[in-house]
Amino acid sequence: MEVNNLKESLMTSTRQLSERERETRAAANEGLPTLGFDAATPYDDYVGTATLHRLQRTVTDAPEELAFLVTTQVMELYFGLLRSEWQLAQRQLDDDDAAAATVTIKRSVRHFEALNAAWASLSWLTPAQFNQFRDALGEASGFQSALYRHVEFLLGNKSEALIRPHRRNPEAYRELAEALARPSLYDSVLAFLARQGHAIPRAAVERDYAAEYEPRSDVEAVWVEVYGGPLAPLADALTDLAEQFSDWRYRHLMAVRRSMGAKPGSGGSSGLSWLERSMRREIFPELWTARTLM
Repeated sequence: MEVNNLKESLMTSTRQLSERERETRAAANEGLPTLGFDAATPYDDYVGTATLHRLQRTVTDAPEELAFLVTTQVMELYFGLLRSEWQLAQRQLDDDDAAAATVTIKRSVRHFEALNAAWASLSWLTPAQFNQFRDALGEASGFQSALYRHVEFLLGNKSEALIRPHRRNPEAYRELAEALARPSLYDSVLAFLARQGHAIPRAAVERDYAAEYEPRSDVEAVWVEVYGGPLAPLADALTDLAEQFSDWRYRHLMAVRRSMGAKPGSGGSSGLSWLERSMRREIFPELWTARTLM
């Protein structure tokens, strides 16, 4: 409902222009940009800059905190973008449109590259600098990000326990509970391959989607077959995606190691060792193990 209201607001405040109207304006302006507007600039209306720049509410006077907060907010925006892209890819796979799904997944890989690049904005943060504002963050932790949890669920890293922190946020809890019970992106891919006649066993697609996925040798054999056919670009796009996710985890681990060492995390975890353990869980497992058989 809020998204629809926002779209309606943008439609009324940002007037559409046709190609011909743009050409006419450029000619009237003698090639110079338009400088006069009756209200706020259309750019500000569309991007919501006033709202966007009011969201950085720091809790200390430490100059480093603003960079920490902005980088975190940028990451949240990318989480939402990735979620949207992978849900689109799932719908395309459900429609048996592998070409469109491959394009969408490849596009999401570029988003993930940009997300991972955001860690560079925190690579300078030393323990002494982090200590200037860390206490003021209280129990706030990236572990509590509902959007990141949704991203992990879409990638197949699922756990019912991990939606519990969001019980007091009905909308986030509902969305995560639904994502927990629904197929992951990998589940959607396997179901698509089964419909295309590949020997994906029924147990791999008709399963409890909330349960952790167990790798199978018969699925591994299918990927070997896929790599010799027209769906190889889909397999490569998924592999690129899995690689970016591994890169995300590594960069997260190194950012924590640089800024706080092995201290306990703010959200109650052991911090560094928790992240190290999480890196052992691979996504799309048979895509990797199948390479040994090729």
